[in-house]
Amino acid sequence: MSLFHAVAFVDHHSAQVMQFDSEQVIQHKIHEKKAFSRAHGSAVRTEHEFFDHVCDAFEGIEEVLVVGGHTGIADFQNYVEKHRPLTAKHVVGYTVVDHPTENQLVAMARKHFNKFDQTAGNQDEN
Repeated sequence: MSLFHAVAFVDHHSAQVMQFDSEQVIQHKIHEKKAFSRAHGSAVRTEHEFFDHVCDAFEGIEEVLVVGGHTGIADFQNYVEKHRPLTAKHVVGYTVVDHPTENQLVAMARKHFNKFDQTAGNQDEN
């Protein structure tokens, strides 16, 4: 069975991607790899590499809700829209949250997708 929806908690150093349906949750954690470099702009390159790995984790997921702190998701959204336009098509929203538990993340995402799917269904009928 393929899992259609996911929620991703993203900040600048780690991400937690949780694919789910009504019965199961599959979790994937991604951590930034720290590499010291004196090269100018290495922090930006490291962040971009990390965001790239997060985007790779979205592969095969139709709809992803991205949540996190304001700065983290703003930077991630900017990266996705600029560098990963195919991934951007699968992100259905960005929501600012303050470190919810895994259960709270999934509950919030289920509620979001329920509302999102109902709205999409109503638009198709018009």
